[in-house]
Amino acid sequence: MSTYAIGDIQGCFLTLQKLLERLAFDPGRDRLWLVGDLVNRGPRSLEVLRWARDLGDRVVAVLGNHDLHLLARAAGVARPRRRDSLEEILKAPDREALLDWLRRRPLLHREEDLALVHGGLDPSWSLEEAEGLAREAEGALRGPRCRESLALIYSGRPERWESSATGAERLQSILHILTRIRVCHPDGRIDFAFKGEPEAAPQGFLPWYEIPGRKSRGATLVFGHWAALGLRLMPDALALDTGCAWGRELTALRLEDRQVFQEPCVDFTTS
Repeated sequence: MSTYAIGDIQGCFLTLQKLLERLAFDPGRDRLWLVGDLVNRGPRSLEVLRWARDLGDRVVAVLGNHDLHLLARAAGVARPRRRDSLEEILKAPDREALLDWLRRRPLLHREEDLALVHGGLDPSWSLEEAEGLAREAEGALRGPRCRESLALIYSGRPERWESSATGAERLQSILHILTRIRVCHPDGRIDFAFKGEPEAAPQGFLPWYEIPGRKSRGATLVFGHWAALGLRLMPDALALDTGCAWGRELTALRLEDRQVFQEPCVDFTTS
């Protein structure tokens, strides 16, 4: 049995199928860890969602920012963006079943000292603390105030994590950090606007996983979200977003031995 972690798919279903063929993926034996952003920008988000749901417990998928955007669009609290490719899902006959399945995905998944998250962790969080915060936010997304919770994503960005925060401010921070963090400052500030290569980050800002004294050290974190970072395999941080939605590659990593598999994107050149 093998477990393969796969980077941001973002609706690139044809590329995903080619990658699974390369892996000789067997759903009766193997498992998949998906770093989130199953949907949007690529042309086949509906196929990706149906495929992931139908695989049942052979797939662990965490929520990414584009997945939350789909839920927010469906709830009527987010406007369409220029590169959105979500209309097929929103008009699908099985829309509600798919959205309910997506809403119930975790924000963080942990198995012993290995964890899966879309964006990353605040450096001040231990893995245990991050798990607890993820469960808080998941409860909000699955509860009767889901619509209000999703709306928080669009009402501002926190400047830093404040452990004393409560209510909407606390939930907004948890959602942003787990799904959108890239770089932060050793003093705790987070720059959510920066999307470039780490070397081009604002002065004093570092990738979240490089902050001195990061409390989640000792665990290995698998993440995506940062296409400009690309594939980077570090002792305790495994970055897997290789920009498939930008026409580059979709990447899989076999967790048992860290062997890398990649498939060039074909979804934008195949009708």
